[in-house]
Amino acid sequence: MLVHVTDAQHRGGHRVWLRFNDGLEGEVDLSTALRGPVFQPLRDPEYFAQFRLDDTLTWPNGADYAPEFLYDRVLGAGGTRASRG
Repeated sequence: MLVHVTDAQHRGGHRVWLRFNDGLEGEVDLSTALRGPVFQPLRDPEYFAQFRLDDTLTWPNGADYAPEFLYDRVLGAGGTRASRG
């Protein structure tokens, strides 16, 4: 199954809450994942908050993360599966 982000909410700083198409959801801090020139602008929390959702998180400067990377981060942070009642 290909994973993609279906919902995202900025939670301050470099924290973001994510939900994926299989129901996994949770909050992660991406401050340690802002390496390399394309991620330099994202170190500013106000710029970081400008992400858009396009199956993953994307920013105006072209930066993005693979949805699988975000999925693994949410799993590692103790993400849970939302009930699909």
